[in-house]
Amino acid sequence: MEENYDEQLLLSQRIDINSEQPIVSQVLRIAVYDEFKAYETYTKIIEEFGFVQPFVNIKEAEAIHYSALIPLLEKYGVEVPSNNWALKIEVPKTYVECCELGVASEIKNIAMYDNLLFHVQEEDIRDVLFRLQAASYNNHLPAFRNCVINHYGVSNNSEFNQEDLMQKLGEYQGLLDDLMTGNVDQNKLTELFSKLNISMISGVGFGSASVALLNTYLNNKNNKE
Repeated sequence: MEENYDEQLLLSQRIDINSEQPIVSQVLRIAVYDEFKAYETYTKIIEEFGFVQPFVNIKEAEAIHYSALIPLLEKYGVEVPSNNWALKIEVPKTYVECCELGVASEIKNIAMYDNLLFHVQEEDIRDVLFRLQAASYNNHLPAFRNCVINHYGVSNNSEFNQEDLMQKLGEYQGLLDDLMTGNVDQNKLTELFSKLNISMISGVGFGSASVALLNTYLNNKNNKE
């Protein structure tokens, strides 16, 4: 399948204010392309590991997400991007790494919607984007976070003690706070990803720390609301 004419823009997940492509077109094409990616990623994980949760439920949700976006593309006369993800996606080797990938992907999705919402003014588009971002934050991210926590069991990990955990929590709390409030730039996002993509970089203990950070942050936020 051929690449899209604006493939690099779609992959960047960020609006290019210097592009000749209209902002509305950029916003909608970036959003639906990312939802295509999530759907195809979780589809491949299910093909590899079977009908495992939370991937089955979240895959269905991603289909609902891009189905909510496509009518907006039709309304504003924007061409639907080609879904060419099937040949690009590589599935991690283990189930827990797939869950870690889910954590990272949903955080990146939340940040993407922050950027898109900053640039778009149309109320119907903003309404859909807000709802999709909320689904990632309130449903998908906690599901993947719990998947990793349940697998590792932070408190039972002999290679990673509570002191190490608290050190990592302190180190990354500011980054996560910035991200979740929208006050984040691409450098901070890259830094956070380098700390989240754990078992592929620094081993299981590092992964447990980052997911525990997400757990602590979300629980604290829910207690304040």
